[in-house]
Amino acid sequence: MTQIIVLPHVELCPEGAVIDAAPGTSICDALLENEIEIEHACEKSCACTTCHVVIREGFESLDEADEVEEDLLDKAWGLEPTSRLSCQALIGETPLVVEIPKYTINMAKEGHAKKWNGPTALISRSN
Repeated sequence: MTQIIVLPHVELCPEGAVIDAAPGTSICDALLENEIEIEHACEKSCACTTCHVVIREGFESLDEADEVEEDLLDKAWGLEPTSRLSCQALIGETPLVVEIPKYTINMAKEGHAKKWNGPTALISRSN
């Protein structure tokens, strides 16, 4: 098993976490299996950027991102040189330190209904 240190994330993992995952498992699956509910709007099919993570340690141990992943990463919020889509990055033997960015470009977050409060000012019509 390979150790993954997940840095604190205000919503998903406020205390941070240390988890173990089998080599060959995607970072996304490892997080989800350990109850860290990272977004994955495209169901892990490499079609969005909601599972974007930054690898703070161990980046060199991961296989290189393919062209499709690289193109998608260009759209990710907070892109860094060690950014990866967690659904595509497979864990090897080297321990990792992973940061989940504070924001995604996802406009609708599953399981979290947004409350609309209407307009901020009343509009009156004069006749």
